[in-house]
Amino acid sequence: MNFLFAWRYFRAKKSTNAINIIAWISIVAIMFGTAALILVLSVFNGFEGLVQSLYSSVYPELRISSAQGKQITLTQEQLKKINSVAGIKAVSLTAEEKGLLWNGDLQSIVYLKGVDENYSSITDFADHVYKGKYDLGDATHPLLILGAGVENAVGVQSDRNIQPLVVYMPRKVEVNVSDPLQSVNADTVNTSGAFIIQQEFDNKYAVSNLGFVKRILEMGPDTYTTAELSLKKNTTPEKVQQNLQQLLGNDYKVQTRYEQNQSLYSVMRTEKWFIYAILSLILVVAAFNMIGALTMLVLEKKEDISVLNALGATKSFVQRIFLSEGILLSVIGGGIGMLLALILSLLQIKYHFIPLQGETFLINYFPVKLKLFDFILVGVTVFVIAIIASLIPARKAAQQQFMLRSE
Repeated sequence: MNFLFAWRYFRAKKSTNAINIIAWISIVAIMFGTAALILVLSVFNGFEGLVQSLYSSVYPELRISSAQGKQITLTQEQLKKINSVAGIKAVSLTAEEKGLLWNGDLQSIVYLKGVDENYSSITDFADHVYKGKYDLGDATHPLLILGAGVENAVGVQSDRNIQPLVVYMPRKVEVNVSDPLQSVNADTVNTSGAFIIQQEFDNKYAVSNLGFVKRILEMGPDTYTTAELSLKKNTTPEKVQQNLQQLLGNDYKVQTRYEQNQSLYSVMRTEKWFIYAILSLILVVAAFNMIGALTMLVLEKKEDISVLNALGATKSFVQRIFLSEGILLSVIGGGIGMLLALILSLLQIKYHFIPLQGETFLINYFPVKLKLFDFILVGVTVFVIAIIASLIPARKAAQQQFMLRSE
């Protein structure tokens, strides 16, 4: 019943045009606030998905490393047990260390990462090789795939490099001050290609085969830096992580992809919620317009309130009428805003009509990813703000004790 009164009050002609104008201003403000919130959250979702896809090329779904130190020991028996854990699809063993890549007068500090034949099943790293081919060679005839930044730093064309590069890596010996070269191993290596993933990786990584890197680092047969795992579809990483941790013990550290990049994901989520809070202020401003419109409507309908009081309407019923009026304004504005955001998002996904400025990005348009949770969150936000804004004029209406005008 109270919504029926609210709908009639919304549609009815007012004695003062200012009431209609203010009401529609509040609806338009809610509409644009709602659309802006959903669009910004969807763009953040798009960038988050883009970053996750890029980092999935380097960071696996699960990673086993040492709880203390740089290296782990995994015997064949342990590897069999790891592969037998439910949900695990593939396991790749890696060795990684910082070294120096030398090309005549040019040199670059790099992280040399050695991977085995299962690495392409763990990540989509091979898909990011933009020059040359994904070929890591073998332990005796190694090949390097350089990050684009490393390739530029050492001045080579990775797909057709004729003169081999020199790799210097630290040895497991004490540093000899009189002859520092005794503390490093050196080997020559050719390149087979270059990759582009993200500047952080492109400027410091070079990838080769596991046998070569273990040999130059003088690592034992069962010694590795990490074991990287991919999971089967519909598998919960946290559950597999718990099972592996129980299997391996406290000397090993099992991390999910989120934990490997916890600071990055935390910053992204913090930024998203901070922007959400800032844009919610637009809805708060719209709420002030709603308060003004409803207050003027209360004054407009004081005789109707007197009639309702005379007919036995309670104060709570009168209050619910004007609360419903505020909810109606928010539903109209919020609904149109959600529809507008949905249309713009779908157009951006299909046609990419809003470009990203600059030429240093991997994509040239704003990425958008729609999530049902965002629509629910914004809808609840609009509803709560509308309830709070409507309470003040609704309580004022309930406290009115007007007399009917005598003829």
